[in-house]
Amino acid sequence: MSKRRWNARTQMLLTLELAIVLPATALIGYNVWHLRSIQRDRAVEAAIQRDFIHVLKIAEKRMNSQAYKAVEELRSEFPRLNEPTVQKLDRILDRHPEVAHLLLYDHDGGFTGRSQPRRMSDPYFRAECEHLSGFNAWMKIEGEQILQKLRKLEQKDGTPFSFQGYPQPRGDKLGYENYAIMTLPEWPQDRVALGFVMFDSEYLRDHFFPEILDNLLAEEVADPRGGRNVSNPAAMMIHLKKETEPLAASAGWDGGRPEMDRNLEGAFPGLTLAIKFRGTTVEALGQKFLKTSFLIIGGLSVLLAGGIWLTYRNVSKEMALAKLKSDFVANVSHELRTPLSLIRLYAETLEMGRLSGPEKHQEYFRIIRKESERLSALINNILDFSRIEAGKKEYSLRETDLAELVRNTLESYRFQIEQNGFTLEEKIGDDLPPVHVDREAIARSLLNLINNALKYSQDEKYLGVNLYRANGSVKLEVIDRGIGIPRSEQPKIFEKFYRVGDPLVHNTKGSGLGLALVRHIVLAHGGEIGVESGAGKGSKFTITLPLNSGSSSAEAA
Repeated sequence: MSKRRWNARTQMLLTLELAIVLPATALIGYNVWHLRSIQRDRAVEAAIQRDFIHVLKIAEKRMNSQAYKAVEELRSEFPRLNEPTVQKLDRILDRHPEVAHLLLYDHDGGFTGRSQPRRMSDPYFRAECEHLSGFNAWMKIEGEQILQKLRKLEQKDGTPFSFQGYPQPRGDKLGYENYAIMTLPEWPQDRVALGFVMFDSEYLRDHFFPEILDNLLAEEVADPRGGRNVSNPAAMMIHLKKETEPLAASAGWDGGRPEMDRNLEGAFPGLTLAIKFRGTTVEALGQKFLKTSFLIIGGLSVLLAGGIWLTYRNVSKEMALAKLKSDFVANVSHELRTPLSLIRLYAETLEMGRLSGPEKHQEYFRIIRKESERLSALINNILDFSRIEAGKKEYSLRETDLAELVRNTLESYRFQIEQNGFTLEEKIGDDLPPVHVDREAIARSLLNLINNALKYSQDEKYLGVNLYRANGSVKLEVIDRGIGIPRSEQPKIFEKFYRVGDPLVHNTKGSGLGLALVRHIVLAHGGEIGVESGAGKGSKFTITLPLNSGSSSAEAA
């Protein structure tokens, strides 16, 4: 029994740990992790911004690099002094379709401008050509000053050109025009001569910008967790500084507000480069993480609340069981003390020889026998309960005439039934086949049911015992017309130590083990026990035993 108590205690401790300690520890641990995650996500947000800034810088550097390279190549092909200007500019335009206009300004030789002939059908392109005619007057005023600035720039960082960019109307929208001003190679230092290269705005919009952005994003994508963000890759676009509509964009740009932007310098002044995640924002990612965190915290809280409820339920059951055990000890003590006291009292009286006649001797002998039987029944119940609790209760099943067993049991108990003023009515079938049962266990079950009927009947003292065959089984019924059992308490009456909360029940001493033992015996025989009752309407207990109830012996579960 000590080992079993240790196991029950261990089970209780494990239940407490699983129900409260582990969820509470998990909740505390998750809260600590969540606080650290908030700090980490702030760092992640800063890391995302740094990554975006890094990508924007690379994009700007790459666009400038390609633009500078293209201008260097075109500058090397520009006409030298005394070379045919018009023919050479036309050849350059033919080899470079991405160039819209080429201009050469020579203070001494005049102004020469050539435009891409294949684009002359475009009205916007023709408007650009007309606009370029004003360069001559502008250069006459500021050409020398511009040339000096370019030469200083070339001496400083080796770049003999600079870029200008500005928006240009394109119907109801704005386009972007961009040109480079450069010094001319192998021209005299004292001669004011400048070259102009204007790139085709449609080429920049449809090819140059998108290709650079797509290639860059394919190589390097910002990711809030490090590595590549496959689920939400980044997208980029270019727009005019004071506009929000994209001038050009990478594949996958889905609109919305950019996360980061950068004003371009160098080859493309007047433009802004922007970047964001596809289909989401950094704020949305943070909200998603926060929502997930709250769901996890809510789940852990529900788990903890469930654990507290489960622990409260188990502790309440243990407390109720402890109270029932205490009541059991008190009841059993009284039950044992009463027959022992009576046996001792009447034995001492007989020993002293103070009785008047043989009738008194017989009466005292009957009382001693009755109390001895009561004491034996109580001790047998306690011993059986002890074996069941220890898992050592065994039953010896033998082929038995159940009708004979019931008759013999009732006959041995008939005197006590009649002494209590009960009317016994028995209906036992004659055509019952033998049944494999443990004779002693079935007899004890019947006696426990009869004892309950005798204890809890007040006004109408009736006891009925029926034994009959029905639907492949044998049914044994014990019927009384006593105080009955409320429907709400019927599922609990077969639990150990449980007693119905009726005042008469509590005033009647008992161990609370009888029905629990009956249930265990019946289940060990493969049968069932049921009750039909109502408050104040008496009770009918029915034991159902299968006819093919097993082999010659069985062990209790």
